[in-house]
Amino acid sequence: MSKSLDSAWIEDLTWPEVGDRLAAKQVVLVPIGAMAKEHGPHLPMKTDWLLAGELARRVADVLPLLIAPVIPFGYYPAFRHYPGSQHLRPETFAALVTDLLSGLIEQGASRIALINTGIPTQAVLHTVVRELYQTTGVRVAVADIARMGAAAAHLMEHDVDGHADEEETSMILSIAPELVRLGRARRDDGNMREAPDTVFFRPQIFRDDPDGDIDHSETGARGDPTLATVEKGEAALQAMTNELVDGLRALYPREFTT
Repeated sequence: MSKSLDSAWIEDLTWPEVGDRLAAKQVVLVPIGAMAKEHGPHLPMKTDWLLAGELARRVADVLPLLIAPVIPFGYYPAFRHYPGSQHLRPETFAALVTDLLSGLIEQGASRIALINTGIPTQAVLHTVVRELYQTTGVRVAVADIARMGAAAAHLMEHDVDGHADEEETSMILSIAPELVRLGRARRDDGNMREAPDTVFFRPQIFRDDPDGDIDHSETGARGDPTLATVEKGEAALQAMTNELVDGLRALYPREFTT
C-alpha cells in the first residue's frame, strides 16, 4: 500500500499527513546517529548524525518511506570523557528508543526499520526490539552497521580500522567536505597490532595511554584517515545504500514491489 506514497520526513509533514501514512502502513525508517561524539581531531562531532541522515535520504530516494527524525543520542561508553561527547547510560538509551518506537506503534506503525551508525548501541537496540516484539507483536528490524559496506571494503587500503578511520573519513568527505579537517588527520593504530585475535569480546575506552592495551588511542581515532578520498566515501555510501535497499525489499516485498 505504501508503494503509492512518496518518501517524506516526519518533521516536514503535518500531523494529519503523518496519520494518513501510518494508516496506509507505510514503512517507517528510524535513523540513529550521535550528534555529539568525538571523531578524532579531523572529523566533526556530528559525524554519525550526518551519516545516519545521509543513508536515510539515499534509501528514501529509492524506496517510498516515512522517515522519523534522526535520534541524536546514544550509548557511547568509549568516548564519554572527550569534551563535548554526549553519552547515555544503556538503560537511558534503551528507555529513549523504547518510548519513541512505542509511540510510533501506538499511532499505527507496524513496519519499522532502524538504521544505526554506532557500534556500542547495537547490543542495546537488539534488546529493545526483542522486548518490543514480546510486548507489542511488532517486529522492528535493525540494520547491522558492522556488516554494511562490504562491496566497497576492498577499496580501503589500511588494515587497522574502527573509528574516524579511512572509511568513515571518506564518507564525510563525500557528505560534508567543508567539515573535514584533513590536515589534522594522521594514522593512529593504537596498540591494535599487538592485540590477540580471539573469539572473545573485550570492552574498551579510548584514551591516550601507550600502556593501556587496546584502549590506547593518541588522537581519539583508530586507523589511517589520511588515506581517505571522496571516491572511497561515495563507493562506501553507495554500497551501504544498496544493502539497505535490498534488505528492506526482502523484509517488505509487498510494500516495495516494482
